[in-house]
Amino acid sequence: MAEFNNNNRGGAPGSGGSDRGGNNRGGGGNDRGGRGGNDRGGRGGNNDSVQGDSDFKEKVVAINRVAKVVKGGRRFSFSAIVVVGDGKGNVGYGLGKANEVTDAIAKGIDDARKNVVKVPLYKHTVPHVMEGRFGGGHVLVQPAAAGTGVIAGGAMRAVFESAGIKDVLAKSKGSSNPHNVVKATFAALAKMRDPLQIAQARGISLSRVFNG
Repeated sequence: MAEFNNNNRGGAPGSGGSDRGGNNRGGGGNDRGGRGGNDRGGRGGNNDSVQGDSDFKEKVVAINRVAKVVKGGRRFSFSAIVVVGDGKGNVGYGLGKANEVTDAIAKGIDDARKNVVKVPLYKHTVPHVMEGRFGGGHVLVQPAAAGTGVIAGGAMRAVFESAGIKDVLAKSKGSSNPHNVVKATFAALAKMRDPLQIAQARGISLSRVFNG
């Protein structure tokens, strides 16, 4: 009986020492190493992907305050329509809603970067005349000679400047709602055709595309 008790007591310290000293601490070292390697590496990769959008510039077209009547008073929230572009033909628009103006603008910027489209440019202007419609919005966009500048209203001007269009003549013929005007402008730009692609498809020179 005495020998049986001694073996149990001796085995318990030995097993406890091996678990605490060898396996558990070693496993802790592996866990720390894995966290340091995987998490830090992943964060670095995400930062590199976000830096690709750093050349986009934001323009706030309009900010609208919305009041909701609740028990005890009114609750205010804000909506912002934002246009982003790199000045090289890439442009997008987005809408953000939040209880604070800064949060609404930030959400609008994120939404605009998800809806970026490529607009064909020709000598810093649009290649041809085009009309765009959205809801009650109706706009007319036509090319202009060099040095004319951007002749357009506030909502359309933000879109053209963000896209890199320096000479253009534009007119809003419908609703003055900035949401409809911006979307109608994008509808007109989306229907624009690149003259270089047309010339290659027809097998003719670029001058014949414009002069016939």
